[in-house]
Amino acid sequence: MLVTDNHKIETYYQALLDRKQSFVGIFFVGVKTTSVFCIATCRARKPKLKNVVFYTSFKEALDNGYRPCKICKPTQNAHQAPAQVEKAITWVKENPKEKITDFQLRQKDISPEVVRRWFKKHYGMTFQAYQRMYRINTAFQELKQGKNATHAAFDTGYESLSGFGYIFKKLVGTSPKQIKDRNIILINRLTTPLGPMFVCATDNGICLLEFVDRRMLETEFKDLQKLVNANIISGENEHIKQVKKEIEDYFEGTRKTFEVSLDTPGTDFQKTAWNALQTIAYGTTTTYQQQAKKIQNPKAIRAVASANGHNRVSIIIPCHRVIGKDGEMTGYGGGIERKRWLIEHEKNHASESKPSRI
Repeated sequence: MLVTDNHKIETYYQALLDRKQSFVGIFFVGVKTTSVFCIATCRARKPKLKNVVFYTSFKEALDNGYRPCKICKPTQNAHQAPAQVEKAITWVKENPKEKITDFQLRQKDISPEVVRRWFKKHYGMTFQAYQRMYRINTAFQELKQGKNATHAAFDTGYESLSGFGYIFKKLVGTSPKQIKDRNIILINRLTTPLGPMFVCATDNGICLLEFVDRRMLETEFKDLQKLVNANIISGENEHIKQVKKEIEDYFEGTRKTFEVSLDTPGTDFQKTAWNALQTIAYGTTTTYQQQAKKIQNPKAIRAVASANGHNRVSIIIPCHRVIGKDGEMTGYGGGIERKRWLIEHEKNHASESKPSRI
């Protein structure tokens, strides 16, 4: 939302001048003279008050034609976890079977309140729920490999088999004894120059990669769980680790193709359309009409557009490379300005001879 309250504008402008850390993520300032937007702590030379506008989200700044500042990198740094939260997340990942209490957090100079607020805002859950999912995922993998349910329960910090069974069924959708043919979808979060993204993966590959503010994201989650017949829980596997590295390389301009495995359930037509998307060369664009011709169904332009709209793996399955026949930037779930940015980013790096990092 554009900030119009004069008192807020004065407060935010002073925070910008003072580079106040406490205002990071609270506002995003667009500079009219340069068409870039920044966060409160930006080190760049400060613009005059008459030359700035304030927004409450970076997406609104993007939608109004502003580009992320290369100095403060607002879409990355505004949503990065504070040092305390990063420390807590690392603790969970390195000790996935351990139940971490507030007392233990305080012993390591980590504020449980700071961690709790950050997780509630950025994950929609508490830190305790987050680490509980990691523990259940660890137990799920071990049970799949034949481990006894009782051992799995006590090894992951549960004091009773009944308590473990209740949480396990609530998160996974079945009891520990009935997981032979059961799958789960793991969800994690990564930060990019265009804002944070959610990434989901099964054992077979990446099944979702979307910006966290994408329209209808909740619907995508529901549809995905039905298609895969699995519940989504927080966690990480090798596919997620790989895609995080590949996406980082992509935004650095050193990767033009992706190697990570995909798991993209859909109709036969959707899969055909998504396969066609993956043949569009890096740094180029096509139209819906050309895409329809490529799949030998030239009259299916609307159906192609619909299939592209149902693509859940953005960037890797590059629906952003499809534009209107007249060159217009049409339909993109992540936002038109993101689409424009991705196309320009690829065009800028397409001619570089530096090989992709693999």
